[in-house]
Amino acid sequence: MAVEKWVAAASLGMFVLFAAEMISIAHFLKNPSYDVDPSSMVREFISISGAPALILAGSSFLLARRYGSILCGSLIVAGGVATLIGMNYVNTLVPQIAPAYLVEELSITPTLFMVVSVPVMIVGGLLFRLKPRPKRDYFFDR
Repeated sequence: MAVEKWVAAASLGMFVLFAAEMISIAHFLKNPSYDVDPSSMVREFISISGAPALILAGSSFLLARRYGSILCGSLIVAGGVATLIGMNYVNTLVPQIAPAYLVEELSITPTLFMVVSVPVMIVGGLLFRLKPRPKRDYFFDR
């Protein structure tokens, strides 16, 4: 596989990891067993997996946009779908969280990433258009 396919696969993994982290913190905050700072935890999850997933998806798109790639596009679209479904589930869990732990970051992040997942899916869909690979210029190989 080419580099852009590995980057797209890593992006999918990071999107799934971010959704899982947000779901786990939302479930924990429904009935916490010890005191935590949910604001810093959400920021940490965004910086560990949410933002890198977006960067990796963009990098894969930039690497494959010249010739198109169905596999890269599929992986990026799958990452957007996983984020959309995961953040929608987190959005349903937010009203069940104890009011003491309901911080602004926890209420805004699911909606923000649901909005961001739509352009991610569109960008992945743009890679479905296959174009012929450009011919190599062997002028410098002589």
